[in-house]
Amino acid sequence: MSENHPKFELQRPIPIDKEVSWDKTQTIMSKTDPLGRIEYANEVFIDVCGYEDYELMSQPHNIIRHPDMPKVIFKHLWDELKKGNNFHGIVKNMAKSGRYYWVITDFEVAKDENGKILNYFSRRKAVPAEVVSKYIEPLYKRLLQIETVSGVDASEKYLKGFLEEKKKTYIEYIQDIMSEYHKSTNPVKEKKGFFARFFS
Repeated sequence: MSENHPKFELQRPIPIDKEVSWDKTQTIMSKTDPLGRIEYANEVFIDVCGYEDYELMSQPHNIIRHPDMPKVIFKHLWDELKKGNNFHGIVKNMAKSGRYYWVITDFEVAKDENGKILNYFSRRKAVPAEVVSKYIEPLYKRLLQIETVSGVDASEKYLKGFLEEKKKTYIEYIQDIMSEYHKSTNPVKEKKGFFARFFS
């Protein structure tokens, strides 16, 4: 075994149906290599997920994946990132304690001069509880049920049909439900696009 790459695996926590208490005005930030292994996590990330920085480094980012998340959402995420595209998605994560926290993601893809992907920089912010309960949880529960019975391909077909009915991509759907919520709570119109404002 190489001394530069010691084998260190974190034990997965048991999910607890309680939310992490955290400052939802803050932004969770991380940087990974092209395979999704963590190279940097900011203090907010450390505080919210409950892992120490030395526990997270070189671990796959899915160490914080919650079992309530349908796999098809991450398939969609990686399909976009591997093309060099940004991805905005709503994700339920799991802290070291087993508690959960919901976030919306924003990615920046770093490439070399030949267009090869070097890193992914990710920013995550809290999602309003109303958006989760009204739109996201019902959809994700259905996708997870389909995956459990029929596999990821079946849930991907369902998601495609769901979005086709709404005449939107997944990212457009997320933008619309988030934007609609923020309009209802903050009716002031701004010129910048929703995600540009939200993550600025």
